[in-house]
Amino acid sequence: MEHHVYFWLKEEKKDAESIAAFEAGLEKLRESPTIAGGGWGKPAATPERPVTDHSFDYGLSLRFATMDDHNRYQEDDPHHHEFVEAFKDWWEKVHVRDLEI
Repeated sequence: MEHHVYFWLKEEKKDAESIAAFEAGLEKLRESPTIAGGGWGKPAATPERPVTDHSFDYGLSLRFATMDDHNRYQEDDPHHHEFVEAFKDWWEKVHVRDLEI
């Protein structure tokens, strides 16, 4: 399954130092042993269309080999808990889109 997370950061967290810390947090998050693969990035410079959304600041895409791995990541994984605890006050909103593939 795939787990996609979109972050809209608060304006006061868009300075160079905060951005560097957030990106380091995203990178550390990917070290979780429950994750089969994935990555993170900023909105791609695709053409504007009515169906595209470039308003988010960062997107995270993680693949899990099984639903159980995903559930362990959400419930027990220290990487996930540390990331949320460190940055939960940094975002205006977060959207999650999970895909069963």
